Amino acid sequence: QVQVVESGGGLVQPGGSLRLSCTASGSGRIGNIYTMGWYRQAPGKQRELVATITSGGSTNYGDSVKGRFTISRDNAKRTVYLQMSSVKPEDTAVYYCNAKAGWVPPGRDYWGQGTQVAVSS
Repeated sequence: QVQVVESGGGLVQPGGSLRLSCTASGSGRIGNIYTMGWYRQAPGKQRELVATITSGGSTNYGDSVKGRFTISRDNAKRTVYLQMSSVKPEDTAVYYCNAKAGWVPPGRDYWGQGTQVAVSS
């Protein structure tokens, strides 16, 4: 079983920065961690893509965060980061980490519990 744990959420002012972290772990052998990513869900809205990154470092971003957010990962630590810059009130949401893990790509989906990000002055 794979556990996915996020950290780093909180309150940030518009125009500010915040960094989220997420680590995938498990008891015993959990196989490979393939694509990892961040998704978010604002109140009353559907969950949407923020950014994903493959084990090889290829990235994909949602249109609303391109040029402002940067995703990166440390494969040795099974950790993915989301550097959020120039944040806007509309970035307020619960941010969920996703890790695809297993022995055969693309792996199974594992989700974290979410971390709240609030952008407000």
